[in-house]
Amino acid sequence: MKDRLKWVDEFCFMGETASGHALIMDGGIEHGGRNRGARPMELLLHGAAGCMAYDIVAILKTAKKDIRDLWIEIDKTQADSSPKVYTSINFHIVVTGKNIDNEAVEKAIKLASEKYCSASIMLGKTAKMSYTYEIREHH
Repeated sequence: MKDRLKWVDEFCFMGETASGHALIMDGGIEHGGRNRGARPMELLLHGAAGCMAYDIVAILKTAKKDIRDLWIEIDKTQADSSPKVYTSINFHIVVTGKNIDNEAVEKAIKLASEKYCSASIMLGKTAKMSYTYEIREHH
């Protein structure tokens, strides 16, 4: 199966991924859409964050770290005029687990951001990428 995108109506589109999943994109009401789904640029950003999260979890699990939760807070800026590409993106990664050390998290972020996460590496061609983190102990 190929990735496909179908126009639904107005500014709404339904995507079908090659892996068989559907997603909805729509414009905001202020731009003629009906706000029925995420904006395409939001999905691009979340795709990169998801890629980073996937890789970080995989790396920490491979290192036998007791990870219990992870989320990424995203701060970004976009160019003022078209094309409104992202010019800077910070992923603040929050890892919760038992006895997870800074060195392991730093190594996981470095590997994900420089070697494995194709999406964030690609965004880094137009945006200044930065990564911060915090570790929270699971009780």
